[in-house]
Amino acid sequence: MTSLAIEPLHADFGARVTGIDLRAPLPAAALEDIRGAIDDFSFLQFPEQPFDDEGQVAFTRHFGEPEANHVKLGQDGVVDYLGTIGNVLEDGSKLGNSHERTVFQTGNNLWHSDSSFREVPAFLSIMCVYEVPGEGGATEFVSARAAHRRLPESLQAEIEPLIAIHDYVFSRSKVAPDAVTPSHAASLPPVRQKLVRANPRTGERNYFVGSHAREIVGWDEATGRALLDDLLARATAAEHILRHAWQPGDLVIWDNRCLLHRGTGYDADRYRRRMRQSRVRGAGSTLDE
Repeated sequence: MTSLAIEPLHADFGARVTGIDLRAPLPAAALEDIRGAIDDFSFLQFPEQPFDDEGQVAFTRHFGEPEANHVKLGQDGVVDYLGTIGNVLEDGSKLGNSHERTVFQTGNNLWHSDSSFREVPAFLSIMCVYEVPGEGGATEFVSARAAHRRLPESLQAEIEPLIAIHDYVFSRSKVAPDAVTPSHAASLPPVRQKLVRANPRTGERNYFVGSHAREIVGWDEATGRALLDDLLARATAAEHILRHAWQPGDLVIWDNRCLLHRGTGYDADRYRRRMRQSRVRGAGSTLDE
């Protein structure tokens, strides 16, 4: 065992972790403890862990295959394992509220699981924080695992065998209808995902919904939409939310298999925000789980 100090953040999930330097070489025991904490808490905040891009990608590889940034891959055919969350460009300049890239990122203010629109959805997201706005810009998280536990047994049984269609163009059309280029859209066709997933280590179940979930296979549109909206509302009630206010130097890991998150917005005309995100690709299609 390593000397991880774990402080729970919410009754349902989440922990602040200290007692380790993630930039140092990590022994197998430390990585195993972190993996166990991911399964137990789903959201891990490691404060005061300043990284650079190279170090972040190397750290990401400890947990599996990095996932290529779908925007750069779909628009330009470029494989890049990092993406910027915020309005600061590589040259240090910043974009304002009206810029198309800022508007496009407001899609992140809808409840979602990262990359649920890919045939193999993301396992983990890893965020390294560099600049944060003076106000606003927090991210909210909820546990769809805890939400599943709260469901009546009859509803748990009803949703267990269901399949949902997840569609990136569907979700992004809500905020920026013309922002998804034809090549980007073609690279992300609608995919089928299990509505109920289980943690492979613990067996705990959760439901897999969010803004990318468009419909239920075999159900009429209105009935399926009503179910998806109801499940999302149950998970995201105010008392279930963990609100994370980012701090420079944060490294945060969250489990996309069972968490939903959304941004809360900030004034890009007044403030700078720069966070770098990498993701770990899932083990395979949810249909094979």
